[in-house]
Amino acid sequence: MLRIYLRTIALLGPQSGMAITLAVSNLALALAQFAEPILFGRIIETLAQAQAAARMPSYEDLLPLLAAWVGFGLFNIGAGVMVSLHADRLSHRRRLGVLTQYFEHVLQLPLSYHGETHSGRLLKVMLEGVDALWGLWLSFFREDCAAVISLVVLVPVGIWINWRLGLILIVLMVVFGIVTGFVIRRTESLQRKVEDFNSDLAERTSDALGNVAVIQSYTRIEAEVSGLKDTVSRVLAIQLPVLSWWAMVSMATRAATTLTILAILLVGTWLYTKGLANIGDIVTYVAFATMLIGKLDSTVGFFNRLMMSAPRLGQFFEVLDTVGAVRDRPGARPLAQAAGSVKGDVVFDDVSFSYDGKRPALEDVSLHARPGQSFAFVGTTGAGKSTALALLHRVFDPQSGAIRIDGVDIRDVTLASLRSSIGVVFQEPLLFNRSIEENLRVGKPDATEAELRDALARAQALELVERNPMGLKAIVGERGRALSGGERQRLSIARAILKNPPILILDEATSALDAVTEAKVQAALDEVMKGRTTFVIAHRLATVRNADRILVFERGRVVEAGGFDELVAEGGRFAALARAQFMASAAEAPPETAQPAGASFSG
Repeated sequence: MLRIYLRTIALLGPQSGMAITLAVSNLALALAQFAEPILFGRIIETLAQAQAAARMPSYEDLLPLLAAWVGFGLFNIGAGVMVSLHADRLSHRRRLGVLTQYFEHVLQLPLSYHGETHSGRLLKVMLEGVDALWGLWLSFFREDCAAVISLVVLVPVGIWINWRLGLILIVLMVVFGIVTGFVIRRTESLQRKVEDFNSDLAERTSDALGNVAVIQSYTRIEAEVSGLKDTVSRVLAIQLPVLSWWAMVSMATRAATTLTILAILLVGTWLYTKGLANIGDIVTYVAFATMLIGKLDSTVGFFNRLMMSAPRLGQFFEVLDTVGAVRDRPGARPLAQAAGSVKGDVVFDDVSFSYDGKRPALEDVSLHARPGQSFAFVGTTGAGKSTALALLHRVFDPQSGAIRIDGVDIRDVTLASLRSSIGVVFQEPLLFNRSIEENLRVGKPDATEAELRDALARAQALELVERNPMGLKAIVGERGRALSGGERQRLSIARAILKNPPILILDEATSALDAVTEAKVQAALDEVMKGRTTFVIAHRLATVRNADRILVFERGRVVEAGGFDELVAEGGRFAALARAQFMASAAEAPPETAQPAGASFSG
């Protein structure tokens, strides 16, 4: 837990100068706070001595003490306000700074990580993590820093003034330390379980909200709510004992206030009768005890917050520490710089890859796609098609072999330059809940309106703008739900056209479309493929027929390769796939007259 807190302070990074200034200010504030009880004791002692001598107290004796008391009091008020003000500013600045840092880091993590980690959990970890950081920073510079310094200073000061009364304060601190440590040990593991359940809550609610249509159509509302209530009940079953333990510490704090002051009065009176303490000492130590209880209460509250926040911060730092297996090598250069210019000459040289290290997903795959050629990958589900193209834009790196673009190993170039040279049209169109214009500018941020409209026209999608009163400013909805499936796909194709990459990947871009929509999307695909090295995970016959070369995958290997007519004539795996998915009459017809029937070559 201490390690997490030290890292929390280390995250202040760019604001470290202000943090040091606040720490020094807290030191001065803590020292100044000790002046008040000491001066108060001196004033009481002066009055007591005057009363014992049956005379009026001298202003020469009292005025310096009163003036110093007022001065320290005003300093404490002013310094406290300034510390609180700048602590607020520092905490808010770093909260937003770390939130941005986390967000940028998560976006850079590989797709394999996002495939294994729920987006609802990542969002929950981000929001709760930065809020916990903000709370700890704020409490540290407002209260905790001064409280810790006060506790450290109080011991030598207390011993110096009267070591016998000082021992009472030391005993109180030791007892508090033991009780707090015991409670932390009892509750730390429980709080980690609470955060695990809270993450489950985030995942469940995110899943439900993202699949409202399924929940309503399958009348799952009651079941989903029931599942949520069950998770909430488990959270409470673990959280309530944690709260009970810390409530006990809070009660002990209040009891300690009375017991400590009583002990000081009793011991102080006894010491006074023995001539070992004066009235001023007793008054000073009563004030010390009150101050100490307040600082201990603040410190216990700090440990409570830290204990409650530690699991959240642990999850936050776990994500922040995650390093993808795929990252830039030292000395990696931009692809255009390494290759001279990106033409799109792609070579797979005996590439092998396994997800689990046991069963190969790809095995000894070799191919050479020259600039402007189109390659189609076909085969059954799990044959290795998607894995091969995932390796091309470095979602993973091969365990053996190499992939080269224009003669350069893609592992020797920067990820950003590699991926900026590759355009991807996914099977499921991935759109932001933003305007058409903003979704298109993902492909080219500085595109003009004329370029946007040209890309839409070439993607058979200009009608989306022309029929909408808001034009390019029209919002497409979450994941493009305000559009039809074909419209979403054509918009994603327009985005790829606008990016204008030398290499293009089409991941089953015409799957699950009706015949009319498929024709429009296919026309858009033909446009975007012009002049680019294109890799297609084949789903429709028209796309397969137009490919310069077709590779048939089976169990991670390329078992057949050639043109459409050549593979059909061979009567092998590709011909069997065609016969299995098309009507007998279409299969028997000459290839150049066969029509797609909406069947699929791959899952």
